[in-house]
Amino acid sequence: MGDYDSLSLVYRRILIKLSGEALAGEGAYGIDGERLKSLAQEIKEIHELGVEIAIVIGGGNIFRGVQGEQTGVDRATADYMGMLATILNALALQSACESEGLFTRVQSAIEINSISEPYIRRRAVRHLEKGRVVIFAGGTGNPYFTTDTAASLRAVEVGCDIILKATKVDGVYTGDPKKENSAKRFQKISFSESIQRRLKVMDQTALSLCMENNMPIIVFDIFKRGNLKALVEGKPVGTLISNTEEVVLE
Repeated sequence: MGDYDSLSLVYRRILIKLSGEALAGEGAYGIDGERLKSLAQEIKEIHELGVEIAIVIGGGNIFRGVQGEQTGVDRATADYMGMLATILNALALQSACESEGLFTRVQSAIEINSISEPYIRRRAVRHLEKGRVVIFAGGTGNPYFTTDTAASLRAVEVGCDIILKATKVDGVYTGDPKKENSAKRFQKISFSESIQRRLKVMDQTALSLCMENNMPIIVFDIFKRGNLKALVEGKPVGTLISNTEEVVLE
């Protein structure tokens, strides 16, 4: 790993929240091999700078709990099915990262001992201290909670400096930029403002958890190569959500 002090990195330990769709590339479903490789290369790039990296991954490219409900599966069962989808994605990302030479561990909130470690906070912290990339799978291990909530929870538990929420858009807008030409991007916005405006950043539980524990979030476009590195170097990318009451529009 690199020398954190000499590089003057803004963040020492980060949590990247990846949606399942980030692995699907431009498609809606499945895992795109080239996209997976590109993500692993970007993760390696910031790892070599000396950043400790935790990742929470979703499963929407394979299965969503909401989909299960619509087909007649009860909500709790559907959510567990979604958690299993996150484990598939975690294993795929682990393999891609290891192909790039990164030491990687998958920790799952649902115990599947033959393919992953159970989630143990102290063990996760130790892995991060040793320079291993830790991928948290299985959500929180409980139905009715999203992987956004899992990301907020794990980031607080393992002492991350920030959550980097990787999306298909370049930040948080006042409206849907695809439908509203007048929609403007926030450079900075507070948690309370995000909750009040009901902006579709994260679910309310995740936002409230971050607000209560002073865990800032940056929403950014993961599909633009170089954004991840720019963020850990402190460059203005995406939208910063924090407890500062300042609201700045682009």
